[in-house]
Amino acid sequence: MRIGELAAKARVNPKTIRYYEDIGLLPAPPRTSTGYRQYADSDVERLEFILSAHSLGLALAEIKEILAFRDRGTYPCPYVLALIDTKVREIEARIEGLRRLTNDLKRLRKAAAAIPQEEIAAKARFCHIIENQQLLKLRERPLASSKRMPKTAL
Repeated sequence: MRIGELAAKARVNPKTIRYYEDIGLLPAPPRTSTGYRQYADSDVERLEFILSAHSLGLALAEIKEILAFRDRGTYPCPYVLALIDTKVREIEARIEGLRRLTNDLKRLRKAAAAIPQEEIAAKARFCHIIENQQLLKLRERPLASSKRMPKTAL
């Protein structure tokens, strides 16, 4: 099958297939005498695996390593389990960071609502909510930090 057929079966753009070939996720297929790429059913299976792994949040480099295990005849699932554990920890850390950011934004919103807008609108160059140094302290704390900002800062 040609690249267009493979792309249709996998529901991807042919450029994606070429890119995956360029970075080594898909092997370079044999070509016809007229230069067209000629794909096999195994290429469909490999491409579908790549797409499934990518949809789970695995980076293309990680997927390439999984495929390399398989290509060497080595069972890749222990490596995949370690990747999954790492991804879960990363996602949990991002969720916690987003929870903190949500709480910070809610506190910022509450503090900003308590300030009379009309009185300070003329004094602010852009927006007093962002310019105010007390309110900016929220921004100084790294998102992933476990330190809590004292409520008195607002």
